Amino acid sequence: MTAAIGFKDTTRKTSELLEDVIGSIRGEHITLRDLLSTMGENGLLLLCGFLSLPFLFPVSIPGVSTVFGAGIVLIAIAITLNTLPWLPGKVADRRLESVKLVPVLERGVRFLKRIDRFFRPRLPFLTAGAVMNRLNGLALMGAGVLLMLPLSIIPFSNTLPAVAVLLLSAGISQRDGLVVAAGYAMIALTVVYFGAIAFAAYSAGQNFHLFG
Repeated sequence: MTAAIGFKDTTRKTSELLEDVIGSIRGEHITLRDLLSTMGENGLLLLCGFLSLPFLFPVSIPGVSTVFGAGIVLIAIAITLNTLPWLPGKVADRRLESVKLVPVLERGVRFLKRIDRFFRPRLPFLTAGAVMNRLNGLALMGAGVLLMLPLSIIPFSNTLPAVAVLLLSAGISQRDGLVVAAGYAMIALTVVYFGAIAFAAYSAGQNFHLFG
């Protein structure tokens, strides 16, 4: 029988919880398996928010986008299916340098501190119930897929979906439906942005073909 997951309400701010996780990082390297072990099943939403932090600002740490993006997608699948996450070894055990990663994470937490004081329980229909849990899990999954797309040379290609992941995970864990709605809006903005870039690239190719 598949184990189910559950989310515990907390009175602590998301930035405080993430700060504790960063403080627990020891050694020269960190893996996704280490983080999941530290947070446990009730920390899955927190882990999604944590994995989004490096992309709030430009980052050039090899492998981070693939590993963290895949981690968000797989955890979101688990949230959608109400089961514990399964992570393949290549994702779970990919070693990332702590000395490079921790400063980026700390910068992300400083950004979060500026906004999470506004989080509070509201619009409960967007954060409660089995149906919304699955819809929110699917939204997280979609944002994770957008984060994984190989578009790092395009400005904001990682930042927009990362903000969506952070808003969704923080909004759900803090029971703030307005923040969750903002996460959905950010996903829509990301899709529109990527669509505009694709259309511009297609138009440029057509013009090149006509005048070539």
